[in-house]
Amino acid sequence: MYPITYVTDCFDGNARARLSTRIGALFGQSPTIVAADGPDPESFAALTLLDCLIATESLGEEGHPTITLLNIAPRDGVWPNGVPFCWFRYGQHLVASTFNPRVLAQVQRELGIERVHVTDIRAAVTAAGFAPAEVEKIAGTQFRSLWYLPLLAKWVADGRDVPSAETAIPETYDSEPVVAVVDNFGNCKLDRRLDLTFGATLTVAQRNDDGSTTPVDVICYPHLTAVPRNSPGIIPGSSGTGYTELVIRGASAATTFGLQPGDPLSTTADICSVA
Repeated sequence: MYPITYVTDCFDGNARARLSTRIGALFGQSPTIVAADGPDPESFAALTLLDCLIATESLGEEGHPTITLLNIAPRDGVWPNGVPFCWFRYGQHLVASTFNPRVLAQVQRELGIERVHVTDIRAAVTAAGFAPAEVEKIAGTQFRSLWYLPLLAKWVADGRDVPSAETAIPETYDSEPVVAVVDNFGNCKLDRRLDLTFGATLTVAQRNDDGSTTPVDVICYPHLTAVPRNSPGIIPGSSGTGYTELVIRGASAATTFGLQPGDPLSTTADICSVA
């Protein structure tokens, strides 16, 4: 039995029911389904995938293998019927995902996942012994994340030989720090660590309803409790490998600064990422 987490941009009630039932039929247990919603599901999925894998560290014991499935598959015309699916391992943990460079960028940069096993649905399902009609059904469906991705995860978890091509993840990196996740407190989790000095001040652009911006001086603090109540602060956050967060202790930084996932953190200071 594997703990299974499924991060997907297809998460309505009907989709959740079908995903839970199919994965339950394959693995004997249903997954935790996480909605990759909001205006930038790719940035959410990238940080969430990284956080899921980092959460398996420092257990004080070996722990159990986990499976993380991830589906963000835009139909951009580059690939027929959407991007292909791939898999990789991080230690004893398995990830089966769409081959989406932006979604995989965080684990590439932070965990050293440089190459993944990219699969062709028709070839993989044929090799698994499915009848031709079932091969066409699974390869041609609009809902490949239901019909194929759970199969891929099950086959790899069981040690079966799945036809694949080991492929390098293309490097992709937003030039500016980007808000990856807005948590339930309204804290804005960025997609990287920033090379900042505690006590230094950044001038962050607050976005107003009329489209204008107002410069706001924000001090860098070592942790959340050091930020004065109801004041903004820049701190090392809880996600990634100490990724930076814009917070307001006791209020929503996202609401106050007019930020949502995918927005760059516009500042007037010269800031850079920690190598």
